[in-house]
Amino acid sequence: MRIAYLDCFSGISGDMFLGALVDAGIPVKLFEDAVAGLNIGARLETSRVNRSGISATKVDVWTSEGKDRPREISSDETHASEHEHSHNQTKHAHSHDHDHRHSHSHEHEQAHSHQPNRGLNEIREIILKATAISDTAKRTAVKIFEALGAAEAKIHNMDLERVHFHEVGAVDAMADIVCAAVGAEALGVDEIICSPLNVGGGTVKCAHGVFPVPAPATLELLEDAPVYSSGIQAELVTPTGAAIVKTLANRFSEFPRMRVKTAGYGAGTRDFPGHANVLRVILGQSQSDIAASTSQDTITVLEANLDDLNPQVFGYVMDRLLEEGALDAFGIPVQMKKNRPGMLLSVLCRPEHAAKLSHLIFIETSTLGIRRRDEQRQALTRKWINVSTQWGDIRLKVANMNGTITNYAPEYEDCRRIAEKNHVPLKDVMQAALSAYGRSAKS
Repeated sequence: MRIAYLDCFSGISGDMFLGALVDAGIPVKLFEDAVAGLNIGARLETSRVNRSGISATKVDVWTSEGKDRPREISSDETHASEHEHSHNQTKHAHSHDHDHRHSHSHEHEQAHSHQPNRGLNEIREIILKATAISDTAKRTAVKIFEALGAAEAKIHNMDLERVHFHEVGAVDAMADIVCAAVGAEALGVDEIICSPLNVGGGTVKCAHGVFPVPAPATLELLEDAPVYSSGIQAELVTPTGAAIVKTLANRFSEFPRMRVKTAGYGAGTRDFPGHANVLRVILGQSQSDIAASTSQDTITVLEANLDDLNPQVFGYVMDRLLEEGALDAFGIPVQMKKNRPGMLLSVLCRPEHAAKLSHLIFIETSTLGIRRRDEQRQALTRKWINVSTQWGDIRLKVANMNGTITNYAPEYEDCRRIAEKNHVPLKDVMQAALSAYGRSAKS
């Protein structure tokens, strides 16, 4: 299984992610075409830079207002020499109260005051109409924006659709996010794994005042993620970087067992003395693939017996559990004490999600107790591939054992979306996806 490991020892931002992908071998023309396809008046500039002795790729987005610059990171940094200490490029989603990007000077704030304020619907429309971008990459880019919007909506206690992306909605950040989605697809890996995140420290100056690092939106996006601070007084994980990780990473881990094929280094804008301000992307083969055809991990099983719960509520709870990260949730009819019919609710989840899902079960159901146990799970290796049909791209999950394909199935949500959009039977869409895969497998 091909994997990509995001080594975030100096955090992550949108431009660092793009630079690392280019450095790892993704053609920069792919990103240039994607930005041109958005038709938002942006272009990319790629250069080689040195960050504390490490040669890395720097990707900058240019607009009609010039090259993007980050907001102020710490009140102590205001007096630092800008040519010696430039920042990680920061893109940040803000609510309707946030008027512009924040940086070192009032003049720079004025320079970005003409950036358009876009709502989520407008951003979706721009992305979905873009050329030279696959349907899968478009959906991924929209998910990144939705993650940012959801974080801001929660912080400011407002509806998601009311959030306006004053900073993230600017053309430079739209280019970053769309290119991140395009680049992740171009990697062609089966899994993206992320290291614990070095978030930095100090404070960051926003429209509402000075906040500690990580900023509120970043912290919301990093829920359940392993984080730490190495003591550097700067914002190392930006909201856009956090949203990219939240959307693209399959899991978090220390350095995984793998056979390394290549590595790429993406530079942040700032150059810290004695600390390489880069994001490292490492591509290779999972060591578990080399040793065996199946993978093993630990999962937590949560169970509760329910005999006095409205069936409509039971269905709602199942949906909520899956939305909140459960690997699977199901109900089994049981005969309980006093011959009352009931349901056994079973939830499979990762151990780090058990507490959150247990809380959800307690508040949404009538149970007074939950059984919990950890079990070992053995699973076939699997990967996602895209197939093209007459109605659009559809994802298929393909499983194999010892290099032999054992199962494959089209993604239901993709098929349902296409069926509803084109007013065709769902079974026809699913069959078209299977036929497309059969043709590609023979070629």
